[in-house]
Amino acid sequence: MEVLNNYQRKKLDESNDEEFYSYPKFVYHLDANFRQNLSEVYKNEIADCATVLDLMSSWDSYLPKGKKYKKVIGHGLNKQELEKNKILNSYWIQNFNLNQEIPLDSGSVDYCLMVAAWQYLQYPENLTNEISRILCNKGKFIIAFSNRAFWHKAPNIWTSSSEEERVKYVRKVLITNGFNEPKIIKKFQEPVLKIFNFLKKDPFYCLISTKE
Repeated sequence: MEVLNNYQRKKLDESNDEEFYSYPKFVYHLDANFRQNLSEVYKNEIADCATVLDLMSSWDSYLPKGKKYKKVIGHGLNKQELEKNKILNSYWIQNFNLNQEIPLDSGSVDYCLMVAAWQYLQYPENLTNEISRILCNKGKFIIAFSNRAFWHKAPNIWTSSSEEERVKYVRKVLITNGFNEPKIIKKFQEPVLKIFNFLKKDPFYCLISTKE
């Protein structure tokens, strides 16, 4: 079911995303505090010996090293980044803003992950439907993001919304496209004194939703 209108899907830079991601970015886009929160969520939510799909991934999937996985599949737009991600058993390249069909069998994945990536989706409804298809019964979709982005590549729905509105928007797409009411985790820590604002940590937002 569609949630966005045509204006909300548009972005400042409408050039092909593959051009922007053609050069690898071997940096962390989120701070250590965010990454720790994310790994903790994965530790608590992901069962051992599961098949995990990391969508719109990069050179690090933030998955806890101590867990055993049946298989970790990666997807992204930069081959060099995905090659460097040693936890991946396999990967493929695809631009989800041009094609939302996922080349995996129905019910073949236990957990689908998306980190700091939802903010670039122009057709999240179609993609969410596909994720519902490939997830097994009671499979989980774990989405995490902060307040950072390459703003020129994010659609209007993201750039014009507050942080709270973004959480509500992701929730709405999930529950209208094959998922149950998500568990929502929010973590942010303000510096004790305003003069130390540079010490402010990246806010952590996470939605965990089970396939209906």
